[in-house]
Amino acid sequence: MQILGEMLIGSASIKGKKAPIQAVNPATGELLEPVYAGGSQAEVDQACELAAAAFDIYRETLPEARAAFLEEIADQILALGDDLIVRAMAESGLPRMRLEGERGRTMGQLRMFAGVVRSGNYLDVRIDPAMPDRAPLPRADLRLRNIALGPVAVFGASNFPLAFSVGGGDTASALAGGCPVIVKAHSAHPGTSELVGRAIQAAVAKCGMPEGTFSMLFGSGRDVGATLVAHPTIKAVGFTGSRAGGTALMTIAANRPEPIPVYAEMSSINPVFLMPNALAARGEAIAKGFVGSLAMGAGQFCTNPGLVIAVEGEGLDHFLQVAATELEAVAAQTMLTPGICDAYSKGVDRLKSHTKVTQVGEGQASTDPNRCQAGLYVTTAADFMGDEELCEEIFGASSLVIRCANLDEFKTVAESLEGQLTATLQLDEGDYAAARALVPTLERRAGRILCNGFPTGVEVCQAMVHGGPFPATSDARTTSVGSGAINRFLRPVCYQDFPAELMADAIQDSNPLALRRLVDGQNELA
Repeated sequence: MQILGEMLIGSASIKGKKAPIQAVNPATGELLEPVYAGGSQAEVDQACELAAAAFDIYRETLPEARAAFLEEIADQILALGDDLIVRAMAESGLPRMRLEGERGRTMGQLRMFAGVVRSGNYLDVRIDPAMPDRAPLPRADLRLRNIALGPVAVFGASNFPLAFSVGGGDTASALAGGCPVIVKAHSAHPGTSELVGRAIQAAVAKCGMPEGTFSMLFGSGRDVGATLVAHPTIKAVGFTGSRAGGTALMTIAANRPEPIPVYAEMSSINPVFLMPNALAARGEAIAKGFVGSLAMGAGQFCTNPGLVIAVEGEGLDHFLQVAATELEAVAAQTMLTPGICDAYSKGVDRLKSHTKVTQVGEGQASTDPNRCQAGLYVTTAADFMGDEELCEEIFGASSLVIRCANLDEFKTVAESLEGQLTATLQLDEGDYAAARALVPTLERRAGRILCNGFPTGVEVCQAMVHGGPFPATSDARTTSVGSGAINRFLRPVCYQDFPAELMADAIQDSNPLALRRLVDGQNELA
């Protein structure tokens, strides 16, 4: 499939007229063709008008048709073949194996949501039949189902050019819920975005979905994204990126005449708590596993372990020694964009120059462009809690170790943290009592709590939560990964005393969709 430097608006391919963007190969600094001219208000309006026209038709597609559509998107992405992987490698600097795995995850997400749609559980159907003879007052016939919110704006992420981008989790879950999607593609990987966008466009045509079910825009600067979020047609936003970017979109959405939800995944340092018995018994193994997690993908994961908390003692000293040795073997890795590399370098420089921080070890340096040199640093609990700068995320393979005087201080550090995507406990049986006291704090601070693992990597499955209290996400009640992600783009509607002829299939007495439903307070099996 050719890359033409075009936006996709419904079934059309359109070249923009605003300031251009051009991908850069971060490994070499080479500018990649073609140039993508940015969109304008006119293209945003056109995409939104098509999405509005498609909404009422698309949201009532039968479950099997919508599920088949999601599976067709996955098939079309696979059919792009090696062209997709080669282009993504050039635009991101990521290795082939990582991108092939990410393509598999992207297709897996789409197929998982196809299963969610077929099951119909997301509709949460509840029926309370009329009770005309009830005293002292009769009860009306009441029926509830979830319906789609409306057209959704999705912002592609820089660190996952496939799984969190044009055809990624936000797009898959919104489409599964019955919402047309308009993607603001990320400027770091426009060619990859165009390829995936064309795959979705082809699936829309093949499955006979309304034209406005999907569109994709490019924009130089922030104008297109801001205009899209402010457009009255848009009813929700999916975003993965920086705290500054996410909060800016939240402000736009909140200040609209009709405020809308922004589901933003933004910032997390993912604390790892090293419990004393675990550290004493297997500190070396923990240190090696930690460095592997820290250095994976140059640390460019939202679940990268950027903070380690442990109690002073021989166990922590040994952990630091082993970690420093392991870091020496970590080669410098290409970062996703020059901007990300520059921000990482500045963050590391702040740590190195901080009077209360000591460098423990670092990885290998490189003179090649946009390379991440891994680093590990240490400070005390008292200095950490008194300095907001030390709590800031550094996006890359850098982590800060907090030395605590005792377990009381250990918990005090946990209480001082902002909301997180994850929190990890390295513990043995002798640590259970101390961990039991810590878990309630971690439940209030994080969306996922791990024991004896490391947070890097997110399984796409029914039970996964990839979310957390602010600033990890903008809404702690939601997840952007797993089947629960569909709930972000739904809302409940109650139908009172509706004639059967007007009822949607999901709430008909005959249950033609064979759904699991709650009828008069009892579970009705399909």
